[in-house]
Amino acid sequence: MLFSSERPVKTAELTEVLDGAGRADIEAAAQELDRQYRETGRCFELVRVAEGFQLATLPQFAPWIRKFLKVRHAERLSRAALETLAIIAYRQPVTRLEAEAIRGVNVDGVLHGLLERSLVRVMGRKQVVGRPLLYGTTSDFLEYFGLPSLSELPRFEELVERLVQRGELAAELERTRGAEGSAAVQEEEQVAATGEDET
Repeated sequence: MLFSSERPVKTAELTEVLDGAGRADIEAAAQELDRQYRETGRCFELVRVAEGFQLATLPQFAPWIRKFLKVRHAERLSRAALETLAIIAYRQPVTRLEAEAIRGVNVDGVLHGLLERSLVRVMGRKQVVGRPLLYGTTSDFLEYFGLPSLSELPRFEELVERLVQRGELAAELERTRGAEGSAAVQEEEQVAATGEDET
């Protein structure tokens, strides 16, 4: 099943297919497979990502795989997109105006792009005047960053380091850290002034 799937296979899916197997059985089997792959020097490994399991080629073989498949590097996120995504990941659920208050600039276009790439999703509406939309991350976000679940979200500094290593982040991303400010107040004042729901 792991070899045939292009996406992470969730534990629930494995227990459903493997009659009689519980979560503990799946975990034990995954650990044993991972041990065997590492000890036998395979070119791939079993990784935990997006609340599931996936077989992935070891990073050192990426150049040859990329050349064989004749694919270019995946489109990288812009600095603005990374800043906005970091805010949503660490503050979710968060409104557009709250994200803008932290970044200090408009995020309409960036947010639209993140929604199109399924890295963020609408989680509902905030129960304040205007009922603005609330945004959070998706399973695609977990897969993109190689995270098993949101509980494994690294400290901000670790996330920055990962992105720097991938060549996707400039030092300016650190401006998002701890800049909560008066987002909620600004949001209510702005919505009250316009009388419109944000989209």
